[in-house]
Amino acid sequence: MAVVVWVVEGTWPACVDAARAHAPEEAEVVLLHVTGHDVADAAHGAFAGLLGRGHPERDPGTRVEHLAAASAESLLQAAAERLGRPCARVERTGRLEREVVAATEGAELLVLARDGDRARLGPHSLGPASRFVVDHAACPLLLVWPEPAPGLTTMPPPPPHQR
Repeated sequence: MAVVVWVVEGTWPACVDAARAHAPEEAEVVLLHVTGHDVADAAHGAFAGLLGRGHPERDPGTRVEHLAAASAESLLQAAAERLGRPCARVERTGRLEREVVAATEGAELLVLARDGDRARLGPHSLGPASRFVVDHAACPLLLVWPEPAPGLTTMPPPPPHQR
């Protein structure tokens, strides 16, 4: 059994804890972190457009890419230590939602956390990337709250025509 755990800043401890609790001991656990390319691309573009070409060694986008890689490595290390069992660590770069869906190919479970409005129940508790993953992942999902779930009184009312 292959279990993919989507490691995201701020919510990863809940995902790792869920994998520890629900993945069988014999399962192959993959800790997955995806770095979006948008920030580095913006820095590359600003350098090329505003500061001119001809000095690639001064391109801030390269520094941003290195910082992102170091941050991802540190985050995956912390997640592996929290998991406390053998696991693979995978770092991908690209569009978050598409990279996560691609990483689920062949997996039997994906563990991810809610990343939207976590103060109330409802569809807004998922951000756009997570919503895409929930809709398109090629395996079953374990969707966790990164903190205790809000009470039932926070659930939005039904639409007026369904009351």
